[in-house]
Amino acid sequence: MTTGQVSNYTGASVLQDSLPAAQWMLGDRGYDADWFRDPWKRKG
Repeated sequence: MTTGQVSNYTGASVLQDSLPAAQWMLGDRGYDADWFRDPWKRKG
């Protein structure tokens, strides 16, 4: 959990490595960044 003034990227980057591989990922355009998507692609 983060305060309202902290970007969602902060929490997302922390959780990203601990999430399992998935066939689908839903997100809004706010997460449309290579640094966010590339680790998911590598995970499969």
